[in-house]
Amino acid sequence: MRDGLTLKQQRFVDEYITDGNATQAYLRAGYSAKTDVIAASEGFKLLRIPKIETAIATRRLHLATKLEITQERIAREYARLAFSDPRQVMTWGPDGVTLRPSSELTADEAATVAEVSQTVTETGGSVRIKQHDKKGALDSLARHLGMFPTEKGATFVDARQVHLHTDTDKLLAAMTAARKLLAEPEGNA
Repeated sequence: MRDGLTLKQQRFVDEYITDGNATQAYLRAGYSAKTDVIAASEGFKLLRIPKIETAIATRRLHLATKLEITQERIAREYARLAFSDPRQVMTWGPDGVTLRPSSELTADEAATVAEVSQTVTETGGSVRIKQHDKKGALDSLARHLGMFPTEKGATFVDARQVHLHTDTDKLLAAMTAARKLLAEPEGNA
């Protein structure tokens, strides 16, 4: 037993970390169930056991630390996609589409490209370029920053309007000022 878990529970944690699917993790860990509904129910029950919750959280933290995954880094990658401009990697017009050589692209420009493929035939060929989903990246950034008011408790603070301080009293004052700014009608700011 590691971390107070049985071998099957530890295997469940390992499998759950792989894909976040409790039903499949339950089955792959060696538990048996007569139906998928039972496996789903039992997998969900395992997720609610405090020592399993702790083991999953610990594994995720270890993985994030090892891979240097931070909220800032994720937000930066979303921003790369969200604010990309396809004209940075290609040009188009009446004579067709021309791609810039990949060796000339900056890291930000190259990060926006999801796929490039080329088809060659006896009569010519074609090149296809697909960029990552710009709207999806914008939506993810907006959700992360609390810009969608439909999310419970979401509040967006524009960093240009309010400077947050590490001192608690100043932080509370800044948050109060931000709420006032958000409450004011647009013409009164």
